[in-house]
Amino acid sequence: MAASVREKQTVALKRMLNFNAPPLKNTAAEPVWKVLIYDRFGQDIISPLLSVKELRDMGITLHLLLHSDRDPIPDVPAIYFVMPTEENIDRICQDLRNQLYESYYLNFISAISRSKLEDIASAALAANAVNLVTKVFDQYLNFITLEDDMFILCHQNKELISYHAINRADIQDTDMEAIMDTIVDSLFCFFVTLGAVPIIRCPRGNAAEMVAVKLDKKLRENLRDARNSLFTGDSMAAGQFSFQRPLFVLADRNVDMATPLHHTWTYQALIHDVLDFHLNRVMMEEGVGAEPSPAGARPKKKSRKTYDLTAADKFWQKHKGSPFPEVAESVQEELDTYRAQEDEVKRLKSIMGLEGEDEGAISMLSDNTAKLTSAMSSLPELLEKKRLIDLHTNVATAVLDHIKSRKLDVYFEYEEKLMSKSTLDKSLLDIISDPDAGTPEDKMRLFLIFYITAQLAPSESDLEQYKKALTDAGCDLSPLNYIKQWKAFTKMAATPANYGNSGVKPMGLFSRVMNTGSQFVMEGVKNLVLKQHNLPVTRILDNLMEMKSHPETDDYRYFDPKMLRGSESSIPRNKNPFQEAIVFVVGGGNYIEYQNLVDYTKSKQGKKVVYGCSELFNAAQFIKQLSQLGQK
Repeated sequence: MAASVREKQTVALKRMLNFNAPPLKNTAAEPVWKVLIYDRFGQDIISPLLSVKELRDMGITLHLLLHSDRDPIPDVPAIYFVMPTEENIDRICQDLRNQLYESYYLNFISAISRSKLEDIASAALAANAVNLVTKVFDQYLNFITLEDDMFILCHQNKELISYHAINRADIQDTDMEAIMDTIVDSLFCFFVTLGAVPIIRCPRGNAAEMVAVKLDKKLRENLRDARNSLFTGDSMAAGQFSFQRPLFVLADRNVDMATPLHHTWTYQALIHDVLDFHLNRVMMEEGVGAEPSPAGARPKKKSRKTYDLTAADKFWQKHKGSPFPEVAESVQEELDTYRAQEDEVKRLKSIMGLEGEDEGAISMLSDNTAKLTSAMSSLPELLEKKRLIDLHTNVATAVLDHIKSRKLDVYFEYEEKLMSKSTLDKSLLDIISDPDAGTPEDKMRLFLIFYITAQLAPSESDLEQYKKALTDAGCDLSPLNYIKQWKAFTKMAATPANYGNSGVKPMGLFSRVMNTGSQFVMEGVKNLVLKQHNLPVTRILDNLMEMKSHPETDDYRYFDPKMLRGSESSIPRNKNPFQEAIVFVVGGGNYIEYQNLVDYTKSKQGKKVVYGCSELFNAAQFIKQLSQLGQK
């Protein structure tokens, strides 16, 4: 199987941290001590991939932000990993003048322009530091990988390429060009790192098409320039891909506006929906007032805790796509197995003489050497296991609190019914006007999904009634204004997206998890089980990857940057299904679609799908963008 893009990006970073030489295999050699200097963009690219410990193993003793006050360390080489922006270049020139480090390895996240290179050169000359600037590299790493099969373009300044930015009514052509160039630059970096030239497919007449045209042009120009092409030579010869090239499907967020608003039921997507989850890190407030503080005392300060959900965490890898009830059960099972082992931990501790010393301990040492060595090896493992169990217990409990207090199970089930056009068991108005069910935002999300998926728009009088109920519930109606315009516009363009016959089977209320020892009190939460169904983005991918003929995707444009003349056609050249594909949503994506694609790929033997999006937003962030669009 080809190496994942996450592995490739990690390898590229490790190379860079080793002064752009492949890292040495024999670990006996001490690494060279060095300083890493990054900007916020560089920080966001590195943090999901390399831990501080890994950086230290690579000889990075200090890692600092470019625009912080840094003391000179004259006898240490410095590796810079920054975007080639004006202010970054100025700051690098200033570092050269102040002679901060022994030597400078400048790595630009995305290609630096000729004029900016000349600025650095003249500064180096003026500072008499030409011989200190050892290397300047374009790294082409301007994207962030979050999973083996998922990437986003940027986290800093993401509002510049957000859904709101692309769909503003008053956008100038020049602004749009700039947004498209930013997106294409990152996608170009993605394919350079992947080491593959894709075949591009996109719909007509929207932002996705603009990206496709520009990306095709950029790849084409790079392939034409044989001397400097980034797609020839060693990276290609390694043949990470089979003979087949990957398919690159560009989709536009406007294809499917309901999914990003949808309440969800799988673990990772729920965390993203209800907690503060960015770049694989959850931020949580701890110590939420369980015990009331005595009268007159200052309220306890909430401590913020962060948890990293990483690829090394087996429980997370196994369960991030599972329905929440399953996760709660599994955490509980893990906890029970750990408790059984806890006595073992105590025993090991006592073997190692880590508690309650007694005089007998010394005499026993000799025959305990064997036991001691086994204790040495298994104790850290058990403690690490304990740390992960605590982490998931805390995170899952926080998620559960939201599910219970906002009745998210009710919302999820009702929205699934709306999206699959099943019969509804209670009226929408009831839920909207039920003061106990959810926040105003939850109600707005539900109503927008109803409005987006309805075959027939509700009549004016009905709409007024809904609006009144929403306003009474404390909702801001501006997202609805935008969705109304959007719906009117898409009605002319296309048929509403079809969400497949998804269904949720309620399995009755929890019984098994209700056993007395459980951490999770699931009373009253519905135990919902998901049926596999494809969301619009997954369906588009399926049509294009399997070369199925379908009215939805038949007029998608086809680009092949390797063809000499850009032949404008929507007729694909090769008729074979693709084995590898990358789906990219212009305008933002979410974990629900990602999970849906992962589930789809599991059902297909030997296929590999990567999901990318210009930014990752949860429903709250998306609604905020919609309401900004609706206030115009």
